[in-house]
Amino acid sequence: MRFEFATATRIIFGAGAINEVAPLATEMGQRAFVVTGYNVDRAASLIKAFENQNIMVTQFSVTGEPTTQTALSAVQKARGAKADLVVAIGGGSVIDTGKVVAALLTNSGELMDYLEVIGKGKSLVNNCAPFIAMPTTAGTGAEVTRNSVLGSPQHRVKVSMRSPLMLPRLAVVDPELTYSMPPNITASTGLDAFTQLLEAFVSNQANPMTDGICREGLNCASKALQRAYEHGDDVSAREDMCVASLFGGLALANVKLGAVHGIAGPFGGMYSAAHGAICARLLPYIMEANITALHLRAPDSPILTRYNEVAQILRQKITATAEDGITWVQDICAKLDTPPLSQYGLKTRDFDVVVKKSQKASSMQGNPIKLTDEELVEVLRKAM
Repeated sequence: MRFEFATATRIIFGAGAINEVAPLATEMGQRAFVVTGYNVDRAASLIKAFENQNIMVTQFSVTGEPTTQTALSAVQKARGAKADLVVAIGGGSVIDTGKVVAALLTNSGELMDYLEVIGKGKSLVNNCAPFIAMPTTAGTGAEVTRNSVLGSPQHRVKVSMRSPLMLPRLAVVDPELTYSMPPNITASTGLDAFTQLLEAFVSNQANPMTDGICREGLNCASKALQRAYEHGDDVSAREDMCVASLFGGLALANVKLGAVHGIAGPFGGMYSAAHGAICARLLPYIMEANITALHLRAPDSPILTRYNEVAQILRQKITATAEDGITWVQDICAKLDTPPLSQYGLKTRDFDVVVKKSQKASSMQGNPIKLTDEELVEVLRKAM
């Protein structure tokens, strides 16, 4: 057995943890480039705290899914401000943009030099500029992952810039920052976290460290997801979902995921859709396809036992089976009003293109069994 585990240099979790950021930031730099979402006011108290610490602030707002052009604009502005510290407070889009900025402040060349698939895919050479990540959603766990996902409208695809050097210097997870999330965002981000935990647990690269993280994360998500969706003021549910999101990010950073994310990445580049909603719609059908394929082609696979264990966690019943797990996922997706993929514009004629792109995706390589093109087409048909 051999495995590695890498994460942010330091993680702080807890209500009010945002108040610890400014004093710690003084040890990292004096010219902060602060990346926020569309709601700039959410960062107002943090920026004020920076100013009280004599840290100069330059702001940049990410208003949607980040694209290559978004990242280029942010890098240009950060370089112009001579930033020596990057801070991101927002969802996964904001944090992913911040990672790219931190990387290109200290590494020569252009963005396309480092992007996978559409670029040269070169490795970063120098340590990134100090980077502090603070999520305001409970979903991607981007605050502890080693990659940034950017859309390329020109190529109709989402691609990654990836390096262990992109792990944040400091990740601060403050559940209070998620209290204002509306139900639809709570659902899509929460289902993304749930999917990452489940896929990492049944991944062909799972290891003892990620196993423990995924078990606890799945337990938290299964108990809290519906509560957080229906009662946004449920402090305990919000905290549990932040744990699930953080743990999903820790798992994603250290193992490949599976066919859900293998499809969701290319799909998100082709259609305008929330990543978590895509994952949620695909998940029960990928579970079904994997379990069926394992029974047919690898009946002795230990992954079948893992699917049973997932069901036992979700159902809180020791006698639950993998099929019970599929039903639970279908039920929670229905309760959280997950839309069909046809709502985003998917047509039957597009199946072959989506599948072709998905088979090349990095996440697909972590799926517990190789699914055929025909099996993936059937998944898309059911998810329509």
